[in-house]
Amino acid sequence: MGGKIQAIGVLTGGGDAPGLNAVIRAVVRTAAGHYEWDIVGFKDGYAGMVEKHIVSLGMDDVSGLLTRGGTILGTSNKANPFVWPLGEGENRQTVDRSDEAMSYMKTLGLDALVCIGGDGTLSIADGLSRKGIPVVGIPKTIDNDIYETDQTFGFDTAVSTATEALDRIHTTAESHHRVMIVEVMGRNAGWLALHSGIAGGGDIILIPEIPYSMDSICEKIIWRNRSGRLFSMVVVAEGAMPEGGEKTVARIVEDSPDPVRLGGIGNVVAKEIEDRLDLECRVTVLGHLLRGGTPTSFDRILATRLGSEAVHMLARGESGSMVRLRSNEISSVEISKIANRQRLVPSDHALLRLGREMGVCFGD
Repeated sequence: MGGKIQAIGVLTGGGDAPGLNAVIRAVVRTAAGHYEWDIVGFKDGYAGMVEKHIVSLGMDDVSGLLTRGGTILGTSNKANPFVWPLGEGENRQTVDRSDEAMSYMKTLGLDALVCIGGDGTLSIADGLSRKGIPVVGIPKTIDNDIYETDQTFGFDTAVSTATEALDRIHTTAESHHRVMIVEVMGRNAGWLALHSGIAGGGDIILIPEIPYSMDSICEKIIWRNRSGRLFSMVVVAEGAMPEGGEKTVARIVEDSPDPVRLGGIGNVVAKEIEDRLDLECRVTVLGHLLRGGTPTSFDRILATRLGSEAVHMLARGESGSMVRLRSNEISSVEISKIANRQRLVPSDHALLRLGREMGVCFGD
């Protein structure tokens, strides 16, 4: 048995990622099977804590989850108990309902909370921890941009999916002598574009951390054509932007905590290439395709390791911490150290150096 804990809650927040269900499975199997705790799942992230939507989780409830994509608990990137929206339009305002969420946890008899999510979810978890709720966070994002961890679950699956798409697009690019542009997710961090671009043989890789020059991109394509390579593969993160320019915005969603939705940079780059070089371009936007589907074996194992260790941390009395992968070992770090921070691709990263050695153009 584990200390004074008898029951815990678990939730998934933010965008979904392959491996979420594997984490839930590991949390339940360790908590129920090893410590004989009760587990309650909050539906749709923090919304379940405020709106009182829950489900009991036992060993039978997580059977078969290891390979299943998405999250059986549902998720939301809008629900924040500290900044809860009320009203609409001009009457819209926000209120702090975190005390209600804490009170509901006490009513349920929960002693601790496991929060699975990205920067936003973990920042809220940090706030709840400061208010006295024992909390352990588990990092999740296909963007791989959470600070203080080497890799997040979901990233490997997203890279594999993007790489397979690039492999398939590569053959049609070569057949038709076209410039093929593949747009992937990556708002502020270019890890997904960088890894899939290198693995998929991208000739040009554009990431948010390196503002691009169209002159540099066109020079690379011209050089390839003159060398007898009559096609080019361009991998671009949605947050990539030109030198002195801004990110490409698809739309604004007023009632969202993250109202700016990026998208369309692939078409912007394609039009510039066509106007300058009179070459035919085609654009493929992978988008949410990268979030779905069965997790890779790497992500299943990582998710299981993280979920199990999160429960052990609570049993040891650790709180306000995030479980992480560091040098292939599972350890922990204070959530406050990673909240509201992002892990970006450094200018001296080994994959950037490798890419340049392989002749990849990064637009600079």
